[in-house]
Amino acid sequence: MKIGVMNNPSASVYEEVATIGKAGFDFVDLTIEGPNLYFDADSVRALLEQYNLAVIGHTDPCLPYAYPVRGIREACLKELERCGRVFADLGAHIMNIHPCYSSPPRRKPDLLDMNIEALKPIADMAGRLGITIVLENFRAPFDCVENFRKILAEIPEIGVHLDFGHANMGADDGEAFCRYLPHAIKHVHFSDNRAYDDHHMPLGVGNVDWGKAVGALKRIRYDGTITLEVFCDDSSVLFDYLEISRRLILKFWNR
Repeated sequence: MKIGVMNNPSASVYEEVATIGKAGFDFVDLTIEGPNLYFDADSVRALLEQYNLAVIGHTDPCLPYAYPVRGIREACLKELERCGRVFADLGAHIMNIHPCYSSPPRRKPDLLDMNIEALKPIADMAGRLGITIVLENFRAPFDCVENFRKILAEIPEIGVHLDFGHANMGADDGEAFCRYLPHAIKHVHFSDNRAYDDHHMPLGVGNVDWGKAVGALKRIRYDGTITLEVFCDDSSVLFDYLEISRRLILKFWNR
C-alpha cells in the first residue's frame, strides 16, 4: 500500500511536487486542471526522480466528455489524450476520470448510457498509451455498485477509482464496493465528510468509519495507491492535517 497526496492546481506544480516529496509521501496524484493546465514535464520528472515519487494521473472533474454534441466530445477526448500523454511520459499507469454529469435536461435519464458510450473511445485511447482509465464514484447514478457493474460489463478494460468520502454520501458505501467489485478497484481516495457534502476534511474529523474502510481494503488484499484528498485554505497547516491522516491509516493498516 502506498500513500500519496494530490497537488493543488492553483499553486506551482513544481513547488507542490517538491513539498509532497519532502513530506515523505510515496506518490503524487498529479492533477491537470485549471488554472495551471500546462507545465514542463521534464522539470516535473526531475522532481519525481529527486524525491523518489511515483505518479497517478488525475484529470479535470468538469470536462463535459459525455455531452451529446460531437464537437464537444471530440474536444474533450483531445484534451484527455493530451493529459494521457503527459502522464505516460511521467511514468503513470493509471489515469482517473470523473463521471460526466453535463447533459441537456431531457437527456438526464440517459446519463449512464451517455457516459458508457463516451468512455469507450477514452479507454481505447488510454490503452494505446499504456494507461488504465479508472472511473471515480460520486453522485447518482455513479454512486452504486449496480451501475458500476453495468459500466464494467460494457468497458471491461477500465477500473474503479474508489473514493471513500464520496461513498459516504452515496447509495453504496465503500465496503459494498470492496465486497462486490474487489478486483476492479485500482486506485483509492480518502477524505472525511459528514455525509451531506464532499468536505475533503482530514481523516477522523467527519463520520466515515476509517477502521471499517481500511478493513474492507485489507480483506480484498488491496495493495495499491491511496490518495489523501484533504483540502485546506491555510497551506501552513495542510501537511499537519495530512500527517494526522496518514498516521490514522497506518494505525488501522498495521493492526
